[in-house]
Amino acid sequence: MAKRQIHDISVVIPLYNEASSLRELAGQISTVMDKGKFSYEIIFVDDGSDDDSWQVIERLSEADPHVKGIRLRRNYGKSAALNEGFRRTSGKVVITMDGDLQDNPDEIPGLYRMITKEGYDLVSGWKKKRYDPLVKRISTKLFNFITRFVSRIKLHDFNCGLKAYNHNVVKSIEVYGEMHRFIPIIAKWAGFKKIGEKVVQHRPRKYGKTKFGIERFIHGFLDLLSITFVTRFGRRPMHIFGLLGTLIFVAGFLIALYLAYAKFFMLEYRMTERPLFYFGILAMILGTQLFVAGFLGEMIARSGQDRNRYLIEKTTE
Repeated sequence: MAKRQIHDISVVIPLYNEASSLRELAGQISTVMDKGKFSYEIIFVDDGSDDDSWQVIERLSEADPHVKGIRLRRNYGKSAALNEGFRRTSGKVVITMDGDLQDNPDEIPGLYRMITKEGYDLVSGWKKKRYDPLVKRISTKLFNFITRFVSRIKLHDFNCGLKAYNHNVVKSIEVYGEMHRFIPIIAKWAGFKKIGEKVVQHRPRKYGKTKFGIERFIHGFLDLLSITFVTRFGRRPMHIFGLLGTLIFVAGFLIALYLAYAKFFMLEYRMTERPLFYFGILAMILGTQLFVAGFLGEMIARSGQDRNRYLIEKTTE
């Protein structure tokens, strides 16, 4: 079996219905790579497009050996597309960018140097000047502020698709659901602490229309709560559920002890008529349930199988 070639750079491009821009984007990337004399591969991941995106990718891969394609059987989402692309990369540095030409391939050499020369594990692009609708710009700033506050990672643009990774990062993390927005947080909790930022050019959309909607803004905050919980307690749910359950159960048990003392030594005969009696029982039941939930979660976490397997219809490799 032939040994797989190691490249300087792997470019992973998740896309959905971007047929109009792919040929131009591939040409721009190839120009930058040839100018910098990099060995490279371009991996287009078609996330179940219903336009001609896959046909364009097939033609590009036939004409250029650097271009590879992966087609997911249906639209799983950007995180799934990235995850499958990461699994197939062979570059020392992995660059991700969107397929709509709004990310400038001229930024690639600078991102590559920050990983290889400055020792960053991950470098996130910062679109300081955006050409997005006003609502999207405002919501993005608010989203980034909250994410920065919660994660304690000093990045201005978590959702920027243009990022660079040391290959160890993409081979060590799991990206699923809609967690692509929080890859810097996932990487940090996986032990990759040197996370940097680079101001990058944001270009106006040339083809198609934006896929941004208010539902993505809402989902982003819900996903932030999810990733915060998963990264801190996903591998050890007993630490949160068990602790809360124990504290609540102890509080209920102390209430029961007090009521028992009141009955036998203070001759209190109407304990069941006191709200405190029912609160104590509720606390012990709830505490027990939380503790059991933590125990079951711990067992599931220890025996869970890899969740990142998506159905792939075709590949050009």
